[in-house]
Amino acid sequence: MFQVVIGLEVHVQLNTKTKLFCSCPTSFNHKQNTNTCPTCLALPGALPVLNKEVLHKSVMFGTAVDATINQTSYFDRKSYFYPDSPSAYQITQLYTPIVEHGKLRIDFEDGTHKIIRINRAHIEADAGKNIHDGPLSKVDLNRAGTPLLEIVSEPDLRSAEEVTLYLKKLHSIIRYLDIGDANMQEGSFRVDVNVSIRPKGDEKLYTRVEIKNINSFRFIQRAIELEVARQSEAWEDGVYDKEILQETRLFDQVKQETRSMRGKEEAADYRYFPEPDLLKAVVTDEMMEEFSKIPELPDEKMERFVKDYGMSEYNAMVVTSSLEMAHFFERMMDEGISAKNALTWLTVELQGRFKGEVNISNSPVDAKKLGFLVKRIEDGTISGKAAKEVLDYLLEKGGEVDSAIDALGLKQVSDTGAIEAICDAIINANQDKVAEYQGGKEKLFGFFVGQVMKESKGSANPATVNEILKAKLG
Repeated sequence: MFQVVIGLEVHVQLNTKTKLFCSCPTSFNHKQNTNTCPTCLALPGALPVLNKEVLHKSVMFGTAVDATINQTSYFDRKSYFYPDSPSAYQITQLYTPIVEHGKLRIDFEDGTHKIIRINRAHIEADAGKNIHDGPLSKVDLNRAGTPLLEIVSEPDLRSAEEVTLYLKKLHSIIRYLDIGDANMQEGSFRVDVNVSIRPKGDEKLYTRVEIKNINSFRFIQRAIELEVARQSEAWEDGVYDKEILQETRLFDQVKQETRSMRGKEEAADYRYFPEPDLLKAVVTDEMMEEFSKIPELPDEKMERFVKDYGMSEYNAMVVTSSLEMAHFFERMMDEGISAKNALTWLTVELQGRFKGEVNISNSPVDAKKLGFLVKRIEDGTISGKAAKEVLDYLLEKGGEVDSAIDALGLKQVSDTGAIEAICDAIINANQDKVAEYQGGKEKLFGFFVGQVMKESKGSANPATVNEILKAKLG
């Protein structure tokens, strides 16, 4: 009955060493209010000076999303009164942002794609941080003045699934470019979701509700589902115009609801005007040539993996979805193993064993070691089943692959003489089943294989066992 219309505003904290308009460090995990200066504190007479590296990283992003780069952009002053903003305004870019009219492709599991238009990406200064400690509220201004790139999509997204795909792709692009760490839990990748609904077939845009600062993909999906349900119910009850207001809401993950925070301000409320203390930002042709050099991006890497490794498009998308996983996979492939086995042992076996804070970046078993373990399966040194025991051992105790295989006594026996002796013993002890097998009951072959593997305590090479048994059983 209804179509969902969603637009996103994503604030990406850029990983420059110093702040946007001063030389204070951007590391704000230090003692509160120590990484500040007269500019951060908005003291009278302190003037901002633009950080050139912010232009560099913004142009890199614009290039990555095939956007228009405005080589001359301007800063504007946005007035608002929050305790964590000592100046009572924010320096941002309203009228002429550095990046406009980009696009980003999202990929669905069934192999289809959709292009999401990016309206703009503009530079702005972050605020400080409010700390609520019982009856006291404190302000830490270490983060004040940290450079942000606000990336604003067009209202092209139609479901929570599309939003998640868009954000994950955007997140991976930021990480591939290395322009920010995009850590949602630490607030360096913050998402505001604008949600509205309309009757299917209606092209009009109705009242949008903004849900602020959600810090996980799962919470974003749930917040959208709850808000769509709230708006749909209001429409069906005939109270849409009364209950659905243009406002900012918060997502309460405990109560599983969105609730009103404040009325949504319009541009007039912010009293925008050109920033009087800054000159226009100019990216020269020489700077443009340098700044637009970017590394291989997720879509390009995915296409290369499909071509070079014979992977399906979906598997290639999974392994390139994060920079860390893509690098891990390629280092595994340096061991000369098959892409299929590398993918399985990375995404199923290794990642399936991660617990707590362990992840692909700090895994006790690195890419070279996991690649070598897969190589030992492929060269017949150990079976796939035994390799799982070796992986468990390596994750718990560390060490090298071959040492672990020896310590666990899991090396496969490929000596045909030793395996033949076991096969002869099993055949001689089961003459009745030999007769049944030779009489046409071919399913019994599995019985003989199982008995040989049991007798060898799993150490016999299965391929060699199969070959010898087939010859001996005729």
